[in-house]
Amino acid sequence: MKSFWIAAGCCLLLMHAGFGQTNSGKFFPYPYSTDKLTNGLTLVTVPTEHKNLIALYIVVRVGSRNEVEPGKSGFAHFFEHMMFRGSEHFTSEQRDAIMKKAGAESNAYTSDDRTVYHALFSKDDLDEILKIESDRFQHLKYSEPDYKTEALAVLGEYNKNSANPINKLFEVLRERAFTVHTYKHTTMGFIQDIEDMPNEYEYSHQFYNRYYRPEYAAVLMVGDITREQALDLTKKYFGGWKAGDYKASIPPEPPQKKTQSASVDWPSPTLSYVVVAYHGPAFSEVRKDKAALDFLVPIAFGENSELYQKLVLKEQKVDMLEPSFEDQADPELFGIVARVKDPADLDYVRDELIKTFERFSKENIPQVKVDETRSHIRYGTALGWQSAGDIAGFLSPYIALSGNPETVNRVFALYNQVTPKDILENAKKYFTPENRVVVTLATKKEERK
Repeated sequence: MKSFWIAAGCCLLLMHAGFGQTNSGKFFPYPYSTDKLTNGLTLVTVPTEHKNLIALYIVVRVGSRNEVEPGKSGFAHFFEHMMFRGSEHFTSEQRDAIMKKAGAESNAYTSDDRTVYHALFSKDDLDEILKIESDRFQHLKYSEPDYKTEALAVLGEYNKNSANPINKLFEVLRERAFTVHTYKHTTMGFIQDIEDMPNEYEYSHQFYNRYYRPEYAAVLMVGDITREQALDLTKKYFGGWKAGDYKASIPPEPPQKKTQSASVDWPSPTLSYVVVAYHGPAFSEVRKDKAALDFLVPIAFGENSELYQKLVLKEQKVDMLEPSFEDQADPELFGIVARVKDPADLDYVRDELIKTFERFSKENIPQVKVDETRSHIRYGTALGWQSAGDIAGFLSPYIALSGNPETVNRVFALYNQVTPKDILENAKKYFTPENRVVVTLATKKEERK
């Protein structure tokens, strides 16, 4: 879970699971169906009360995690761009015109583990929109000049993002924390790979043909839709999508042996930053490790925490205190980043962050505090479901991880089982000095004068 406050033939036999689920007594309140086509494509349909609207999310289980070849980072994000450049039967201009006529809101994003393409529109336009979506997922088409133009646009995006010191902070954090796992590079990729991307036109087809396959994808429809309608149209437009056979070999990250640290000299005036992170567990709908540590996001570092009250409100040494602990397919970092007003306070703030992690690895949280946090997690999540788009956006990371909305109920069932002992035991397990990574960023001393 993210911080709480804050991608075989035409004749298809269907392997059906979960249709008619009413979720009585479960956390996720909407009925849903999950169907798997024999070519490997997953279809998830969630009928809701949002009349005449459909949120269409196409989730591809490919992100920077899948970029296993040296020199080839950044391609998952690159294809987020290329997927808007046109396909075999629709130019980018034709696609835009269809979306505009439908009044559709359409966009995409890439993360470590997934690429998600999403649109919100009237149900009357579903047939036409699925037609153009299926064409780009099965028949993306681009020339070498178009490819090079987009590669330069990605480089421009990297350079723009690099002007933000917090992006550099997390880039260095990843490089220092991971030695062999592909989480070592950010979603954007390594700069040297992005600069070389215009020369990788042939490889780009290889990447697309590996991952833009039905076994890596899930179609999620939320809103004024029935399972029968969704299934008929998915069979019609995605039934001929041929499965692939590629599986990336992602190297597991070995245990870290000692504290890692780095300092970044920023070339222009900026407030200073420090991030303290610990290697944590991967997402699980079965084990309590991740669920238990999720409770520490608000308890230890949220706006009502003692640390926030001290550093931000009382001492006013920090003007931003933000946790980062995503649901990831492989073991991820539990980090807290602070923006420090005076660089002379960097060491002090760093030590306060470390002391907070250490405190919760030794100290039991009162049961009443755990119960209050459990309620905030549940109700804060449910309050975010204001629209079909909200529901689809919430579900898509879980669909990427497991392919089934039932994962939501399993995770929240784990939250119901978390005890103060679970939190303490997992904090003690993960928040150790040898598991720690610290990165600071400050303006170069000569630039401060």
